[in-house]
Amino acid sequence: MTQPSRTVAAESSSPTAWRMPAEWAPHERTLMAWPTRKSLWGPYFDEARAEYAATANAIAAFEPVLMVANPGQGAEARAACTAGVTVVELAIDDSWLRDSGPLVVLDGEGRRAAVDFRFNSWGGRFLPYDQDATVSRRLLSVLGIERVDSGMVLEGGSITVDGEGTLITTEQCLLNHNRNPYLTREEIEAELMTRLGVTKVVWLPFGHAADEHTDGHVDGVCTYVRPGVVLAQSCDDPANPDHARMAANLEVLRTTTDAAGRKFEVLEMPQYPVHTLPDGTKTSVSYANFYVANGAVIVPTAGHPLDEPALAQIADAFPDREVVGVPGNVVSYGGGGVHCITQQVPAAVRP
Repeated sequence: MTQPSRTVAAESSSPTAWRMPAEWAPHERTLMAWPTRKSLWGPYFDEARAEYAATANAIAAFEPVLMVANPGQGAEARAACTAGVTVVELAIDDSWLRDSGPLVVLDGEGRRAAVDFRFNSWGGRFLPYDQDATVSRRLLSVLGIERVDSGMVLEGGSITVDGEGTLITTEQCLLNHNRNPYLTREEIEAELMTRLGVTKVVWLPFGHAADEHTDGHVDGVCTYVRPGVVLAQSCDDPANPDHARMAANLEVLRTTTDAAGRKFEVLEMPQYPVHTLPDGTKTSVSYANFYVANGAVIVPTAGHPLDEPALAQIADAFPDREVVGVPGNVVSYGGGGVHCITQQVPAAVRP
């Protein structure tokens, strides 16, 4: 793949100012992709597909789902999913559309476009990724949504927005040399502001210490609940490498303000479930890696005693939505959670 240039600005067919809505804004549908990289999932390939199907079917009870499947694999995806899931065959390398898919934005009239950031497979970590590097462009053609190009590398899981001008990310990911080595922190901020319509970027120091796949995506440690309110991972165990890291994140959140000048209300998520797979591999599901759908919150679970208090806490944070748990141990093994495998398409409505 070619190295992205230092110049990140690119032309849209419209000079309109766009803004990325918060995840809780009304959705037209959810985008997902059917697991296809066998080398990633190893002995758990079938289980990975089962967990993806369970997530798609849970979401489809609340809004339509568009599932991308590699050519020749559409029938398998169709058989595993309910009628609320539409399957389209497009060539893909992997199945993390939060990161390789488009970020849909709205203008002041409710019209839509989508920002197509560069995708380099989390710093060239998994090869090949040629198809995933172009799947956003091809998906937008299917959806009939205008494409706005950006030359900057960015994955959707590395950001969370409130829809009112604030974006939260991690230094561990966005400032990693394997993403945009020719861009300064200030240039990255400027591109986020230009493309996503934010006016303030809040930089948390860290993602999870064990996050070797994404270099510390924010959606595993902090996510917006509503404007001014975030749910953030904490860690009570001093022996856990995340103990100091999550404390540093919490300190930033408690000592900064958002774009509207508000102090953050921080809801701590202390649960760290550990599950052992049949081959002895230990996984830890991040409950904070949930997905906000129309009328629901879809949460990864671990089949662990900590599931119940985590689901209850999320239900308290979203009293107007149904909280639905779905199995997440194998998706965690693959390097993510429910949020990582989904991407919302906001409805075309006036903000």
